[in-house]
Amino acid sequence: MPESETDRLLRLMATLRDPARGCAWDVAQSFASIAPYTLEEAYEVADAIARGDMEDLREELGDLLLQVVFHARMAEEAGAFTFTDVAAGLCAKLIRRHPHVFDGEGNLRAADAPERDPEAVARLWEAIKAEERAAKAKARAGLDASTPGPLAGIAQALPALTRAEKISRKAAAYGFDWPNAVEVVAKVREETDEVEAALAAGDPAHLAEEIGDLLFSVANLARHAGVDPEAALRAGNAKFERRFTAMADRLAAAGATLTDSDLDAMEAAWTAVKRAERAD
Repeated sequence: MPESETDRLLRLMATLRDPARGCAWDVAQSFASIAPYTLEEAYEVADAIARGDMEDLREELGDLLLQVVFHARMAEEAGAFTFTDVAAGLCAKLIRRHPHVFDGEGNLRAADAPERDPEAVARLWEAIKAEERAAKAKARAGLDASTPGPLAGIAQALPALTRAEKISRKAAAYGFDWPNAVEVVAKVREETDEVEAALAAGDPAHLAEEIGDLLFSVANLARHAGVDPEAALRAGNAKFERRFTAMADRLAAAGATLTDSDLDAMEAAWTAVKRAERAD
Protein backbone atom coordinates (compact mmCIF):
# COMPACT_ATOMS: atom_id res chain seq x y z
CA MET A 1 0.00 0.00 0.00
CA PRO A 2 1.55 3.37 -1.01
CA GLU A 3 2.49 5.79 1.73
CA SER A 4 -0.13 8.52 2.26
CA GLU A 5 0.95 12.15 2.06
CA THR A 6 0.07 12.55 5.76
CA ASP A 7 2.30 9.63 6.74
CA ARG A 8 5.05 10.97 4.48
CA LEU A 9 4.78 14.40 6.15
CA LEU A 10 5.07 12.85 9.61
CA ARG A 11 8.05 10.77 8.50
CA LEU A 12 9.83 13.80 7.03
CA MET A 13 9.28 15.75 10.25
CA ALA A 14 10.65 12.87 12.33
CA THR A 15 13.74 12.78 10.09
CA LEU A 16 14.30 16.53 10.43
CA ARG A 17 14.17 16.17 14.22
CA ASP A 18 16.58 13.20 14.25
CA PRO A 19 19.66 14.31 16.26
CA ALA A 20 22.01 12.21 14.13
CA ARG A 21 20.69 12.70 10.60
CA GLY A 22 18.30 15.61 10.77
CA CYS A 23 18.51 19.40 10.47
CA ALA A 24 20.46 21.13 13.26
CA TRP A 25 17.99 24.05 13.30
CA ASP A 26 14.92 21.81 13.57
CA VAL A 27 16.56 19.70 16.27
CA ALA A 28 17.38 22.82 18.32
CA GLN A 29 13.78 24.07 18.42
CA SER A 30 11.34 23.88 21.33
CA PHE A 31 7.64 24.58 21.82
CA ALA A 32 8.46 28.11 22.95
CA SER A 33 10.80 28.89 20.06
CA ILE A 34 8.32 27.62 17.46
CA ALA A 35 5.23 29.33 18.95
CA PRO A 36 5.89 32.73 17.28
CA TYR A 37 6.13 31.01 13.88
CA THR A 38 2.81 29.29 14.55
CA LEU A 39 1.13 32.64 15.12
CA GLU A 40 2.84 34.14 12.09
CA GLU A 41 1.67 31.33 9.82
CA ALA A 42 -1.91 31.74 11.06
CA TYR A 43 -1.72 35.42 10.08
CA GLU A 44 -0.32 34.45 6.67
CA VAL A 45 -3.36 32.23 6.15
CA ALA A 46 -5.67 35.12 7.07
CA ASP A 47 -3.78 37.41 4.68
CA ALA A 48 -4.13 34.98 1.76
CA ILE A 49 -7.86 34.73 2.46
CA ALA A 50 -8.21 38.52 2.57
CA ARG A 51 -6.44 38.78 -0.79
CA GLY A 52 -8.53 35.99 -2.31
CA ASP A 53 -5.35 34.22 -3.46
CA MET A 54 -6.26 30.52 -3.49
CA GLU A 55 -2.84 29.33 -4.64
CA ASP A 56 -1.18 31.25 -1.83
CA LEU A 57 -3.83 30.00 0.59
CA ARG A 58 -2.97 26.39 -0.33
CA GLU A 59 0.69 27.07 0.40
CA GLU A 60 0.03 28.96 3.63
CA LEU A 61 -2.27 26.23 4.93
CA GLY A 62 0.60 23.83 4.33
CA ASP A 63 2.92 26.06 6.34
CA LEU A 64 0.35 26.18 9.15
CA LEU A 65 -0.02 22.39 9.04
CA LEU A 66 3.76 22.15 9.37
CA GLN A 67 3.48 23.99 12.68
CA VAL A 68 0.94 21.45 13.94
CA VAL A 69 3.13 18.57 12.82
CA PHE A 70 6.23 20.19 14.36
CA HIS A 71 4.57 20.65 17.77
CA ALA A 72 3.09 17.15 17.66
CA ARG A 73 6.50 15.64 16.85
CA MET A 74 8.15 17.41 19.79
CA ALA A 75 5.34 16.24 22.05
CA GLU A 76 5.78 12.66 20.83
CA GLU A 77 9.51 12.83 21.56
CA ALA A 78 8.64 14.01 25.08
CA GLY A 79 6.19 11.13 25.53
CA ALA A 80 3.23 13.49 25.88
CA PHE A 81 1.05 12.77 22.83
CA THR A 82 1.25 12.08 19.09
CA PHE A 83 -0.18 13.62 15.93
CA THR A 84 -2.72 10.78 15.90
CA ASP A 85 -3.79 11.80 19.41
CA VAL A 86 -4.28 15.38 18.18
CA ALA A 87 -6.45 14.19 15.28
CA ALA A 88 -8.41 11.82 17.52
CA GLY A 89 -9.05 14.57 20.05
CA LEU A 90 -10.28 16.87 17.31
CA CYS A 91 -12.63 14.22 15.94
CA ALA A 92 -14.04 13.62 19.42
CA LYS A 93 -14.54 17.36 19.91
CA LEU A 94 -16.33 17.76 16.57
CA ILE A 95 -18.70 14.93 17.49
CA ARG A 96 -19.21 16.25 21.03
CA ARG A 97 -19.89 19.82 19.91
CA HIS A 98 -22.32 18.80 17.16
CA PRO A 99 -24.89 16.55 18.88
CA HIS A 100 -27.47 17.91 16.42
CA VAL A 101 -25.45 16.32 13.56
CA PHE A 102 -23.82 13.23 15.13
CA ASP A 103 -24.78 10.75 17.83
CA GLY A 104 -22.22 9.81 20.47
CA GLU A 105 -20.53 7.39 18.07
CA GLY A 106 -20.19 9.90 15.25
CA ASN A 107 -23.10 8.55 13.21
CA LEU A 108 -25.33 11.04 11.38
CA ARG A 109 -28.62 11.97 13.04
CA ALA A 110 -31.88 12.57 11.18
CA ALA A 111 -31.75 15.47 8.75
CA ASP A 112 -34.83 17.14 10.29
CA ALA A 113 -33.39 17.57 13.80
CA PRO A 114 -34.86 20.79 15.35
CA GLU A 115 -31.41 21.96 16.49
CA ARG A 116 -30.40 22.60 12.87
CA ASP A 117 -31.79 26.13 13.16
CA PRO A 118 -28.68 28.42 13.19
CA GLU A 119 -29.70 30.29 16.36
CA ALA A 120 -30.45 27.07 18.22
CA VAL A 121 -27.11 25.65 17.08
CA ALA A 122 -25.27 28.74 18.36
CA ARG A 123 -26.93 28.43 21.78
CA LEU A 124 -26.14 24.72 21.91
CA TRP A 125 -22.51 25.38 20.90
CA GLU A 126 -22.04 27.96 23.68
CA ALA A 127 -23.63 25.67 26.28
CA ILE A 128 -21.34 22.79 25.30
CA LYS A 129 -18.24 25.00 25.38
CA ALA A 130 -19.23 26.32 28.81
CA GLU A 131 -19.46 22.75 30.10
CA GLU A 132 -16.05 21.97 28.60
CA ARG A 133 -14.47 25.04 30.21
CA ALA A 134 -15.89 24.11 33.59
CA ALA A 135 -14.58 20.57 33.25
CA LYS A 136 -11.14 21.81 32.26
CA ALA A 137 -10.99 24.20 35.21
CA LYS A 138 -11.82 21.41 37.62
CA ALA A 139 -9.29 19.08 36.01
CA ARG A 140 -6.53 21.68 36.32
CA ALA A 141 -7.28 22.93 39.82
CA GLY A 142 -8.90 19.89 41.44
CA LEU A 143 -12.52 18.81 41.87
CA ASP A 144 -13.15 21.51 44.47
CA ALA A 145 -12.27 24.32 42.08
CA SER A 146 -14.83 27.07 41.89
CA THR A 147 -16.83 27.72 38.74
CA PRO A 148 -14.73 29.63 36.18
CA GLY A 149 -15.51 33.32 35.69
CA PRO A 150 -18.16 34.42 33.22
CA LEU A 151 -15.52 35.57 30.72
CA ALA A 152 -13.31 32.49 31.04
CA GLY A 153 -12.18 30.51 28.03
CA ILE A 154 -10.91 33.33 25.81
CA ALA A 155 -7.31 32.57 24.87
CA GLN A 156 -4.78 34.97 26.34
CA ALA A 157 -2.53 34.64 23.29
CA LEU A 158 -5.08 36.10 20.87
CA PRO A 159 -4.25 39.46 19.28
CA ALA A 160 -5.44 42.15 21.69
CA LEU A 161 -8.07 43.59 19.31
CA THR A 162 -9.50 40.15 18.57
CA ARG A 163 -9.57 39.29 22.27
CA ALA A 164 -11.27 42.60 23.09
CA GLU A 165 -14.00 41.81 20.55
CA LYS A 166 -14.49 38.32 22.01
CA ILE A 167 -14.56 39.60 25.61
CA SER A 168 -17.15 42.25 24.77
CA ARG A 169 -19.21 39.77 22.75
CA LYS A 170 -19.30 37.36 25.68
CA ALA A 171 -20.24 40.18 28.08
CA ALA A 172 -22.98 41.23 25.65
CA ALA A 173 -24.43 37.71 25.83
CA TYR A 174 -25.23 38.47 29.49
CA GLY A 175 -26.96 41.72 28.47
CA PHE A 176 -24.06 43.99 29.45
CA ASP A 177 -23.81 46.03 26.27
CA TRP A 178 -24.71 49.27 24.52
CA PRO A 179 -28.07 49.15 22.70
CA ASN A 180 -26.65 50.32 19.36
CA ALA A 181 -23.53 51.46 17.50
CA VAL A 182 -24.39 55.16 17.85
CA GLU A 183 -24.03 54.96 21.62
CA VAL A 184 -20.71 53.15 21.23
CA VAL A 185 -19.50 56.06 19.07
CA ALA A 186 -20.38 58.36 21.98
CA LYS A 187 -18.34 56.12 24.27
CA VAL A 188 -15.39 56.32 21.87
CA ARG A 189 -15.62 60.14 21.99
CA GLU A 190 -15.74 59.99 25.79
CA GLU A 191 -12.63 57.82 25.89
CA THR A 192 -10.87 60.16 23.44
CA ASP A 193 -11.56 63.08 25.80
CA GLU A 194 -10.08 61.06 28.68
CA VAL A 195 -6.97 60.35 26.60
CA GLU A 196 -6.63 64.08 25.96
CA ALA A 197 -6.95 64.80 29.70
CA ALA A 198 -4.32 62.15 30.49
CA LEU A 199 -1.98 63.74 27.94
CA ALA A 200 -2.38 67.09 29.68
CA ALA A 201 -1.74 65.50 33.08
CA GLY A 202 1.56 64.06 31.89
CA ASP A 203 1.18 60.70 33.66
CA PRO A 204 2.51 57.97 31.29
CA ALA A 205 0.89 55.09 33.17
CA HIS A 206 -2.51 56.78 33.24
CA LEU A 207 -2.18 57.72 29.57
CA ALA A 208 -1.46 54.08 28.64
CA GLU A 209 -4.53 53.00 30.63
CA GLU A 210 -6.77 55.51 28.87
CA ILE A 211 -5.46 54.56 25.43
CA GLY A 212 -6.25 50.94 26.31
CA ASP A 213 -9.80 51.96 27.21
CA LEU A 214 -10.10 53.82 23.91
CA LEU A 215 -8.93 50.81 21.91
CA PHE A 216 -11.33 48.53 23.79
CA SER A 217 -14.20 50.91 22.95
CA VAL A 218 -13.18 50.91 19.29
CA ALA A 219 -13.22 47.08 19.31
CA ASN A 220 -16.76 47.28 20.71
CA LEU A 221 -17.74 49.69 17.96
CA ALA A 222 -16.40 47.27 15.36
CA ARG A 223 -18.43 44.44 16.89
CA HIS A 224 -21.64 46.50 16.82
CA ALA A 225 -20.94 47.47 13.22
CA GLY A 226 -20.34 43.84 12.21
CA VAL A 227 -16.69 44.55 11.40
CA ASP A 228 -13.75 42.31 12.33
CA PRO A 229 -11.45 44.79 14.15
CA GLU A 230 -8.30 42.83 13.37
CA ALA A 231 -9.18 42.63 9.66
CA ALA A 232 -10.13 46.31 9.63
CA LEU A 233 -6.78 47.29 11.14
CA ARG A 234 -4.92 45.06 8.68
CA ALA A 235 -6.75 46.84 5.86
CA GLY A 236 -5.91 50.19 7.43
CA ASN A 237 -2.25 49.21 7.66
CA ALA A 238 -2.25 48.15 4.01
CA LYS A 239 -3.89 51.41 2.94
CA PHE A 240 -1.32 53.48 4.84
CA GLU A 241 1.55 51.46 3.37
CA ARG A 242 0.14 51.89 -0.13
CA ARG A 243 -0.34 55.63 0.26
CA PHE A 244 3.01 56.19 1.96
CA THR A 245 4.80 54.35 -0.86
CA ALA A 246 2.88 56.37 -3.45
CA MET A 247 3.78 59.55 -1.59
CA ALA A 248 7.46 58.60 -1.70
CA ASP A 249 7.13 57.90 -5.43
CA ARG A 250 5.61 61.35 -6.01
CA LEU A 251 8.44 63.01 -4.11
CA ALA A 252 10.99 61.01 -6.08
CA ALA A 253 9.34 62.06 -9.37
CA ALA A 254 9.87 65.66 -8.24
CA GLY A 255 13.53 64.96 -7.51
CA ALA A 256 13.12 64.73 -3.73
CA THR A 257 13.38 61.97 -1.11
CA LEU A 258 11.62 61.27 2.15
CA THR A 259 14.69 62.18 4.17
CA ASP A 260 15.21 65.59 2.59
CA SER A 261 11.50 66.56 2.38
CA ASP A 262 9.87 68.58 5.14
CA LEU A 263 6.44 67.81 6.57
CA ASP A 264 4.68 70.34 4.32
CA ALA A 265 6.09 68.68 1.20
CA MET A 266 5.11 65.24 2.44
CA GLU A 267 1.61 66.45 3.37
CA ALA A 268 1.17 67.93 -0.12
CA ALA A 269 2.26 64.66 -1.77
CA TRP A 270 0.04 62.67 0.62
CA THR A 271 -2.99 64.80 -0.25
CA ALA A 272 -2.26 64.36 -3.96
CA VAL A 273 -2.13 60.59 -3.51
CA LYS A 274 -5.49 60.54 -1.74
CA ARG A 275 -7.00 62.79 -4.43
CA ALA A 276 -5.72 60.45 -7.16
CA GLU A 277 -7.18 57.41 -5.36
CA ARG A 278 -10.59 59.06 -5.17
CA ALA A 279 -10.42 59.95 -8.85
CA ASP A 280 -9.64 56.32 -9.69
